[in-house]
Amino acid sequence: MENRNKIERISFIAMLVAIVTVPAYMLINTYSDTPDTYHDNEAKYVGRETCVECHLNEYNEWEGSHHDKAMEHANDSTVLGDFNNQSIEYNGMTHRFYKRDGKFLVETDGESGELEEFEIKYTFGFYPLQQYLVEFDRGRLQTLALTWDSKDSAWYHMAEVIYTDEMIESDNWLHWTNQAQNWNGMCADCHSTNLVKGYDVENDTYNTTWSEIDVSCEACHGPASKHLDWAAKAEYARDEHNNFGLEVKTSGIDNKEYVDLCVRCHTRRGSLSDFEHSADIYNHTIPNLPSGENYHIDGQILDEDYVYGSFTQSKMFMRDVQCNDCHNVHSTERLFEDNRLCTQCHRADDYDTYDHHFHKDYGATGEAVIADDGVKFEVGEGTRCINCHMPAQFYMGVDYRNDHSFRIPRPDLTEKLGTPNACNQCHPKEGTQWAIDYVKKWHGIGRPAQYGTAFKEAQSGSQKGFEELVHIYNDEVYPEIIRATAIQQLGMHYQSQSKDILLKALHNFNGHIRFNALQNLVVDDNKSLNAVLDLLNDQTKSIRVESASKLNAVPQDQIPSKYREALKNAKKEYLGALKYSADFPTGKFNLANFYYNNQDLDKAEEFYKRALKQDKELHAIKINLALLYNSKGEHQKTELLLKDYLEHMPEDGNTLFTYALFLSERKRYDESMEYLLKAAQYSPNNARLMYNIAMMYDFKNNLKDAEDYLNRALKLNPDEMSYHVGLLNLYMKYKETAKSKKVAQEILTKFPNIPDKEQIQAIINQ
Repeated sequence: MENRNKIERISFIAMLVAIVTVPAYMLINTYSDTPDTYHDNEAKYVGRETCVECHLNEYNEWEGSHHDKAMEHANDSTVLGDFNNQSIEYNGMTHRFYKRDGKFLVETDGESGELEEFEIKYTFGFYPLQQYLVEFDRGRLQTLALTWDSKDSAWYHMAEVIYTDEMIESDNWLHWTNQAQNWNGMCADCHSTNLVKGYDVENDTYNTTWSEIDVSCEACHGPASKHLDWAAKAEYARDEHNNFGLEVKTSGIDNKEYVDLCVRCHTRRGSLSDFEHSADIYNHTIPNLPSGENYHIDGQILDEDYVYGSFTQSKMFMRDVQCNDCHNVHSTERLFEDNRLCTQCHRADDYDTYDHHFHKDYGATGEAVIADDGVKFEVGEGTRCINCHMPAQFYMGVDYRNDHSFRIPRPDLTEKLGTPNACNQCHPKEGTQWAIDYVKKWHGIGRPAQYGTAFKEAQSGSQKGFEELVHIYNDEVYPEIIRATAIQQLGMHYQSQSKDILLKALHNFNGHIRFNALQNLVVDDNKSLNAVLDLLNDQTKSIRVESASKLNAVPQDQIPSKYREALKNAKKEYLGALKYSADFPTGKFNLANFYYNNQDLDKAEEFYKRALKQDKELHAIKINLALLYNSKGEHQKTELLLKDYLEHMPEDGNTLFTYALFLSERKRYDESMEYLLKAAQYSPNNARLMYNIAMMYDFKNNLKDAEDYLNRALKLNPDEMSYHVGLLNLYMKYKETAKSKKVAQEILTKFPNIPDKEQIQAIINQ
């Protein structure tokens, strides 16, 4: 699902200009088994049947796996759900499952909100749940919310278990007929081979294609036509140095390269285009960092992360463990279902003992415990390594997935950060202190530092937080994805302090660090501008695209001539990435911002409106559309949008400020002051807001309050020259001679090269 909290806004305030970021991870329409056309020198997808003769063992392991059953045509052998006139209740409606003329049918609420009949065309997955796909117009496939629990053989409604605090109606973006549950954009690329999205942004239609309906051999190994050519040669004629003619190298690589093979599906991510087999994942995929709403602040999974973001922060990954050390990559199953999985590397006589885990073994007397999510753990389950070091939680209602960050249970961090710990997850009736006491009893008092405490401290904006983030970034003992998270947090919370660090990080060899340094860099001076310009010809696509994003609002005359061709090319790639994701509302929003910044106001208006139509809850779009109307002189539309937004988001201090400035431009000063003061309640740290309130009080000839708010602005931002000058002008206006001289002297001391130096000196000398 797209992240509504990360959409952009264009504000009226203080000449701020929105810089468009690449949207979230999305994809596709007319779905077929027809491969794309290729140039003669390109490897082609040839299908798994060509692999069986030489790779029968691997094929047999793969057959029946989660990859094999990722997606299939609906028929009696693939559909697991009970369609023998079954029904469930949800949202005051009876939803039915039945068969007619050999077709699998459901009766459920459609786009109209009324009960309609739909035919199941495809199955999606198989265990522990199976979902079903329905065809709609414009090439869409939609994922039914009615879901089969394969483990317990029962129907359930996905919305009922996922969105427990709201009823999902047909006009909600989350409804199964809308974009949040669209197969083409949300699911397709990870469930089929050689998936091409085929989204037409102008007509809002899809033409989705695949070469194989499921995740087959070439999804991981790449198109294999050249491998067939290699295999057909006599053994003496084969080139031993061309990876057997395969496009993707899967052996003789380090664990980072190995894990990166899986990243396109096993991570929360953004996508620049359809997937391409590339050594640099940032040519097509932008993995989410272990921060924000998908993770707890200490890096534990909160929402679905698909393993990559948790595993790459683990000590296992840092010590060269890779996926196939624990999993058979063809069957997708674990190599072992007991502690032998871990004792492949960890000494059993040290770790598979009571003196390490302190839990009763199987067969011992005692009682089972019921975990906080309702899972029952029998006596002996506490001895399993994964239950303490890879605690699991439910996703999609019934899918019980383990955290892959392989962490030590830390109830002390629960106390400090509010993060979960495995001890209290299994023993929810016991308090955090109970768990802390036992850990101290078993393992002593000391605990290692954990980056979550630094990220928590950084949220306060303290100097300590800054220093801890810098330490994490500079210390290569930390995983690279965590160091990249530190860079992200430096940019978010300490932009001015960390500018030089971010600029230096642009040249780091690690993709996570480079990209996030660039994404969180503010281009506000020549040094940062030149740094971004130098990246326009970077070898990595995401860096070129993000550079174009940063430069999208920079006037053409500020771009040196030697960079203009590179910028033109990068903007073309940037526009392509935006159009690729424009099937989703935030994608349309970002595309509209691109057009706005390039002065194509008609296109911008079109896509702002299309985004709002697609998701009425994306209220922030109204701010950008309001700015567009204001620039066109359509002030009535501007005001209606701003007021509509504030009805839904009444505590947004920035937009209250925006509306106040709009009212001031209309010379409605009393109303403007009302909204300025409201804005100050919710944005007390906005120095520019305090300055504007001061100017309004000055306009009303109120020296006392004008002086008060100017001093507030200076306290928040003592380095802003205009605030000092504003205070000087205020004292001059009201003939406060002593105060004028004092402020004038402070200005000359702090800003010795100020343009009006002689006039200010004259004030001191008068």
